[in-house]
Amino acid sequence: MNITETTLKELEETKDRFWNISKETGDFIEFLIKVSKAQNVLELGTSNGYSGLRIALALKETGGRLTTIEYWDKRQSIAIENFKKCGVDDIITTKLGSALPVIKEELQKEVFDFVFIDANKAGYIDFFHAIHPLLTKGGIIVADDVISHKEQVKPFVEEITKREDYAAQILNLPDGVLIARKNKGH
Repeated sequence: MNITETTLKELEETKDRFWNISKETGDFIEFLIKVSKAQNVLELGTSNGYSGLRIALALKETGGRLTTIEYWDKRQSIAIENFKKCGVDDIITTKLGSALPVIKEELQKEVFDFVFIDANKAGYIDFFHAIHPLLTKGGIIVADDVISHKEQVKPFVEEITKREDYAAQILNLPDGVLIARKNKGH
């Protein structure tokens, strides 16, 4: 086992403590980034870096970059160390702060083709409104915890599944994953 495999295995053991995505969800996201050939990915909710590592490993193949936002400085520090240890820190930009202000104040000139949401569940609807104008036509949004936190994410799920400019589906992966593709826009 190399350092990256060892680190991923260790981080999988911290799922409950750091609210990480499941290995199955990580496998799915990694696959989706590769097949969509994503270039500019935004992650809301870095935690200890498990999902960011999975995203970055896929982006090493596509030649893309990751911007990841984390609210808690201690978690961000752990994530940065994990990114360095696994040699993916060169394609990752970490941002510290609450996701909504960071998006509105620091990322308004960015364009993303893939967004992963796994942050404050009640904020999913506001995150969606902030990232919608930044997402390219054909861009993908993946949101975790849409079954495990159904009530908290309900406004987001209801809106995105009703919109004509998105095709959305909920997948029965651990905790529930919503995947949506933007059909119209820039």
